[in-house]
This record gives sequence, structure tokens and C-alpha cells, in this order.
Amino acid sequence: MSEIAFHLNGTPVRISGEHPTRTLLDWLRETRGLTGTKEGCNEGDCGACTVMVTDEAGPKALNACILFLPQLHGKAVRTVEGLTGPKGQAHPVQEAMVAHHGTQCGFCTPGFVMSMAAAHATGRKDHDDVLAGNLCRCTGYAPIIRAAEAAESAPVPDWIVDDPIPLLEISSGGEAGGRGGQTAPLRPQSSDELAAAYLATPDATLIAGATDVGLWVTKQLRDLAPVIFLNAIADLQQIETTPDSIRIGAGVTIETLRNAMRVAHPALAEMLRRFASVQVRNAATIGGNIANGSPIGDGPPALIALGGTLHLRRGDTRRDLALEDFFLDYRKQDRQPGEFVEAVTIPATAPGLRIYKLSKRFDQDISAVCGAFNLTVEGGTITAARIAFGGMAGIPKRATATEAVLLGRPFTEPTIRAAMAAMTQDFQPLSDMRASAAYRMQTAQNMALRYFHDLNGTPVNVLEVAP
Repeated sequence: MSEIAFHLNGTPVRISGEHPTRTLLDWLRETRGLTGTKEGCNEGDCGACTVMVTDEAGPKALNACILFLPQLHGKAVRTVEGLTGPKGQAHPVQEAMVAHHGTQCGFCTPGFVMSMAAAHATGRKDHDDVLAGNLCRCTGYAPIIRAAEAAESAPVPDWIVDDPIPLLEISSGGEAGGRGGQTAPLRPQSSDELAAAYLATPDATLIAGATDVGLWVTKQLRDLAPVIFLNAIADLQQIETTPDSIRIGAGVTIETLRNAMRVAHPALAEMLRRFASVQVRNAATIGGNIANGSPIGDGPPALIALGGTLHLRRGDTRRDLALEDFFLDYRKQDRQPGEFVEAVTIPATAPGLRIYKLSKRFDQDISAVCGAFNLTVEGGTITAARIAFGGMAGIPKRATATEAVLLGRPFTEPTIRAAMAAMTQDFQPLSDMRASAAYRMQTAQNMALRYFHDLNGTPVNVLEVAP
């Protein structure tokens, strides 16, 4: 792709010759002089760089610091400078922030306002969740939440409703040179195009949401070329449901998956609510979460407990394998050069599924331990068991010894406590900055006990338990 075209604050923009992994944040501040978008953490945690990006699916909040320019092709971008109307009219959330004293030093305020504006445009009123990815050290969140509540009833401004999306003849890419000698990024439009491109360039870095890969650039200062962007591949962004199964395309974002799982797998949907922030969930994909291979990724333990089947593709060859078999060792997967994750399939229902995430912060934090439990109990006897953990080993891993203790035994507390003891055969966790090995083991065992009480109707959620 030799040219990137999008609308910026209502004005068409065409860019050529930029490095394929130049971030929107840097380009806005250094090239366009739009310094309202702030650089805070530069890794997608603080939300000071939040912008609103609109495509066919509607507006969403995204972190500009880990958003690469080619990901914006064919979209509309609004920064805080473009939130006001054509005659300088303030947006309702801006007026509310002033009226409710929602700002002090002001550094974080543009990001808060953009997150609030994106939520306002889509009618979201779950403000604590919406603003979990925006951090403030001065004001305290109460006046900010009051401002968001005050703006709820205000109509969405016409200039936001009518934000134009460029109608472009989108190219799948090319070999035109970019700044710094970089090759222009490939942007395939289908999984067939991706399969051919990746087979021809197996050393390419695949970029879907860039929520992890972005840090390779901003923190590790790595040159990722050649790169292949996946965000234009519509057939990887589908969720297909049958009476027995749900096939989830690798390009489905975490936020889309969360909304889609509310009825079929409410425990999965609730866990995904704590998967980073809205800005990250709007970009991150389930395929990226799997292929990343992180031992503390929250998606794989849940999908393993569900008995997920992974679908891989290399050229015209496809193969399926149990998701737990994909992870071989720390950051090492059963994936050949030029092979990519195409989809994952899970059962349509799993009434016994529960997922427990333990982290230092409730919102937007990496798990110390994530436990997923999926037991089938018939006539008081455990007839099937799938248990998986993240954070307990170098890979997301099933607790097979624990499962063996459970099978065929009564679903009672003594059975669960026997299984808790068996966990020491499954895992030898490490100590790191998030938790000690002993703490990880104890909390993982306690999750099993929590599961027992959960299925027996005892409130176990910290958001539900009251003194």
C-alpha cells in the first residue's frame, strides 16, 4: 500500500512514504501539530492518547500510541481538537466536564473526553467500564463519572453522527518504498490473500490489533519490517454459530467477542470485561491473544477449558488441533513458518463454565493467575472435567492430574479438596513481580474451592458479596 487515506477531524488526509509502523500518536503530534492527544505511558495503559475512530461498525475509542497509520486506511479519526463543532460548539461531554469540575492538571483530560465521547455516540452508560482505561492522578474519578452521567441525555452532535468515512478502492498492498527504506506494508483483503502473502514472506510480522506488537515498537524500538496488516480481512472477523458450536474468526476483536458471548457463555463474557480496557479490547483480537502464546493471556485458559479446537492455515493447507496442544513451551507454539491462526471453535453451551481472574487491580491489569473450570455433574457425580490455568506455567495449561481426581467422584467439598491437593502434580509455578510461586499455588487451589461454592449458589463475586 503506497498510500494511506482517512478522514481526520472531518478533513480528507492522504499519506505516503511513512514508515509502516509509525504510530498515529507520533504522526498527530509531530506532523500535524495536534498535541491535544497526549503521550503518557506509550503502551496503551493510561488512555491519555485516546482518539475516536469510526468505520462501518461505528465509532470506538482506541489508543493512538499503539495504533499504526496503515490501520486507519478507510476510516475516520477524531482527536480532541476535532471534537468541537464546525462553529466551535463544545461537545456535551466537554461541557459536562467543565460543569462538574472533572479536570485539574488537564494532562489526562483529552483522553477521558474522547473515551466519553465515543461512549456517548454509542449510548453506553456503563461509565466505570468505559473509563477503566483512562487514568487520572489529580481529580479523582467521582466528578468525571458525574460528568459522564450528566451528558447521557444530550443528543449526539450532528458533526459526530455525520462523520464521513472515506469510500476508497482499497489496495491489498505493494512494494513501494517508505521512509527509512521500509517496504510498504501488505494489507490483504481476504484470508486467501493472507495465506499467499504469508507463505511467500514467512518472516513477516503479522499485525492485527497491535496491542502487543505496538509495544515492540514503542518500548523495544524494534524494526518489524516486513509487516502484514490483518485488520482489513473481513472473513477472519466472523462468528459462526450452529446448534452445537461457535466458530470464532481470528480477527474478531475482544470487545466483539465479549458482546457475542453474553448469552452463550456469560462467564467468558464477564472475564473479558476485565481483559485490559475498552480501548485495548476494541483493537485486540482473539487470534492475536492465542498466537502470542503468552503464559498469562486470559483467552487461552477459558478456551482450553471449553475444549476449543484451533484452526490453522498455511497456504492452501488447513489443519485442526486441540488448543492445549498448540502451546509447546514458553513462547513456542506448534505453528510452521507461514502458518497462521484462522479461527477457533468452541461448544455452543457450557453451563458449568466459570472463569476467575486474579490480579493486583480489578480493572485493566495482567493476571497473576487465571483459572477456568468446566465440570459436568450428573446425578451428583462429576462425569466430565476440563480445568485450565494461565500464570501457573510457561504456557496456558490443563490441570490433568486435578481433573483425574475429580472424574467419577461425587461433587462434594471433600472431592474438591482432594483435587486441590493434586494441583501440585500439575504445576510448579514461578515467582515474579506479580506473585510468588506459593501464592499462585494457594490461590489456584482456592479457585477450585470457589468454583464448588459458585456452582452451589453461594455468592463468590467480590462485586456481589456485601457485608
